Amino acid sequence: MEPEIFVELVKRMKGKITITALCQLFGVSRATYYRWTHRKDLGKLTPLEEAVRRLCFQHKFRYGYRKITALINQEYKVNKNTVQKIMQKYHWNCRVKMKKRSKVGQPYPVVENKLNRQFSSDAPLKKLVTDITYLPFGKNQLYLSSIMDLYNGEFIAYTISDKQDTDFVLDTFDQLPQTTDCLLHSDQDSVYTSFNYQNQIKKGITMSRSRKGTPSDNACIESFHASLKSETFYLDGLTNEPTSIVIEIVKKYITYYNESRIQQKLDYQSPIDYRKSAV
Repeated sequence: MEPEIFVELVKRMKGKITITALCQLFGVSRATYYRWTHRKDLGKLTPLEEAVRRLCFQHKFRYGYRKITALINQEYKVNKNTVQKIMQKYHWNCRVKMKKRSKVGQPYPVVENKLNRQFSSDAPLKKLVTDITYLPFGKNQLYLSSIMDLYNGEFIAYTISDKQDTDFVLDTFDQLPQTTDCLLHSDQDSVYTSFNYQNQIKKGITMSRSRKGTPSDNACIESFHASLKSETFYLDGLTNEPTSIVIEIVKKYITYYNESRIQQKLDYQSPIDYRKSAV
């Protein structure tokens, strides 16, 4: 563990966990910890270095230097190369590593792909994408069903369950607001191709599906699910948590993603801020 991260952790846990217990938990001797607390480079940060440090810790090292620069530039101008050098100097670089997906099979059309990788939308609730992902991080297997609005990447509906069935995805679908002339894109999972699911689709919604074995046809929501896991469970090494904790982590991340996580394609705004600014 990096010295500055451990020192910051001890500060945050003061009064909750003793220094000795934290040192034993992370395999750091007390002498090493106290040596780290007296490091000169931790106590004499410039205002810009302190701003970079604060944002890196605030966003749990999910952001690279470009996004950190964009956040600082909301208050005053700074060059991205300067921010990059500061992050490298203090080892504050982004620590999220996306899981690489191997290519699966050869695509072939089964149901018409009306979205056809046109992932941009000029208005809310016109192009929606949905998918299911596994949450294998607790004592019980959980699943997340979610729906994203391609207008701003906002998650407008989601359900967490221990059963992957048609009722599960319909619970998500039923959360959608009333809309007309809307395209809803999914993959060819059996729950989406079931008669019950298709029979429940509201009027005014047109179905679209990915080609079989082609996750890139639903790349936006696939990318979100990868970010969700990489920026929470994988980043913090969580593999066997109580069901309630897994659910809480997912809910908090979706709120964070919608309300706070800036995106370059949204002019460095969060999905909700982007939607509100366009009104």
